Amino acid sequence: MSALHPLVQIGIQLVLVVLVILLVLSSYRVWRGPSPADRLQAIDTANGLLIGIIIALSLVQETALLIDVGIALAALGFAGTLAVSRYLSEGKVF
Repeated sequence: MSALHPLVQIGIQLVLVVLVILLVLSSYRVWRGPSPADRLQAIDTANGLLIGIIIALSLVQETALLIDVGIALAALGFAGTLAVSRYLSEGKVF
């Protein structure tokens, strides 16, 4: 039995739909971005949207494990963004 109010459940479902639509649009920008910097920004945006989807799913399924997955994905996304941006600006990662 769900502990969430039905209105909250509808709100979370609407948020999930909007986040998935935005993720599809961001994926198109990754695919057809005019420059590597634009593609990097779209990947970072897609990462944030994916974290939002994971957190919303954790609310729907009432599991705390998915929140930990979202936090780990945020940390990996941050490190990856730093590495790729340094590679694009200086030509080396380390």
